[in-house]
Amino acid sequence: MTETWHFINTGRRDPYYNMAFDEALLNFVSRGEIDPVIRFYTWDPPTLSIGYFQRLEKEIDISKVKEKGYGLVRRQTGGRGVLHDKELTYSVIVPEAHPRMPKTVTEAYRIISTGLLEGFKRLGFDAYFSVPKSKEEREKLKQPRSSVCFDAPSWYELVVEGKKIAGSAQTRQKGVILQHGSILQDVDIDDLFDMFIFKNDRLKNKMKEAFVEKAIAINDLSNKNVTLSEMEEAFAEGFKKGLDITFKPLELTEAQHQEIEALCEKYKSHEFLYRK
Repeated sequence: MTETWHFINTGRRDPYYNMAFDEALLNFVSRGEIDPVIRFYTWDPPTLSIGYFQRLEKEIDISKVKEKGYGLVRRQTGGRGVLHDKELTYSVIVPEAHPRMPKTVTEAYRIISTGLLEGFKRLGFDAYFSVPKSKEEREKLKQPRSSVCFDAPSWYELVVEGKKIAGSAQTRQKGVILQHGSILQDVDIDDLFDMFIFKNDRLKNKMKEAFVEKAIAINDLSNKNVTLSEMEEAFAEGFKKGLDITFKPLELTEAQHQEIEALCEKYKSHEFLYRK
């Protein structure tokens, strides 16, 4: 039976608001104030987000980030650095106890990412999940290599037009699953890699090559320029089909808006960004 979930598109927002909003949605779902929810958003200014466990000063060239005029924020999810620029970002927030949500992270990732799979199909792309077959491939998945998010493969690799597309992260807190990720419209790989610290140029180039194999933007796959609104429409329909849901708009109370504003201060804080 088709379920009805909340949906909200918050549009272009600053990095602190974007991360605060996702955390607040997790809180609202945890407290039973709202149903499972899917959110779309974009970033202003373009921002480098780093994973919760990353060591900022060791891995990121902060002066380069500032020089390029990008925002910088730490996510509450793990994973590695992502440059949010020409993309559609999505988040899915659902209780862990939801009957359709498997117990393991990888299985839940596959279920949620079916929405992405169907979105790519709606845009006319050939998309499917690739599962590692050999023991060697499975072992490799346990050894992430670089600070750049798309370099990390996942158990269920989303393959579009023969290219592996990655870039989602998941956390489980307060009985709730939060998965969010980037759907790239375009990507400037040189710009991205300039902001990471590497031991030497050889390693940097090797990682860049690995990234090119993993990360592909929609407009690299297609000779027609797909607009943001076309992406929003396709992936909204994709999530509906992939998760067998319909949408109802999410309208927040004044108290919920205040909670988001309070959380913004956490993401703006030096303590959270530079946490050890």
